[in-house]
Amino acid sequence: MLRHDAAAARERRRERRAHADYTGGVYGSMVAATVVIGAGTLGSFPRLELVLLLMLSGVAFWVAHVHAHLFGARLAQQALDRHTVLHVCRDEWPIVKAAVPPSLAVAVSPLLGLDVTGALWLAASVAVAGQVGWSVAASRRAGAAPRDILLTASVNLVLGLLIMSFKIVVKP
Repeated sequence: MLRHDAAAARERRRERRAHADYTGGVYGSMVAATVVIGAGTLGSFPRLELVLLLMLSGVAFWVAHVHAHLFGARLAQQALDRHTVLHVCRDEWPIVKAAVPPSLAVAVSPLLGLDVTGALWLAASVAVAGQVGWSVAASRRAGAAPRDILLTASVNLVLGLLIMSFKIVVKP
């Protein structure tokens, strides 16, 4: 019986991965890059404060997306049971996961000898790389042609660089 339960659990995880939606990861990476750039234009932030700002922004946007999806389901008159709520929470979780790499970049920046400005640029670069990575993963998972994978990576890179350019244009 345990063997059957373990196999069923593996099958459910495989099925979830097969239908994974990486939109939240792309979106969360864009939010993280924007938070880093925005924080950097307001002055210098202590690293711990920036890590908390990144993670709390990710959680806040995750909650907002979960609420929007669940509210939309209510408007569509679908029943909101525990399964539905957990499903939406899990589907939107990449928004929070996308904040982790830039946060880690800020946290390890002293080990790399970076000042706060360097930490901001590193975190923004990591966020943009995440944005591109999530978009590539999504398009590959969807079975996109190599040309389309390159296109989505390019578009996301340009969007990320546009966000980073705000740091150059808007100075503290």
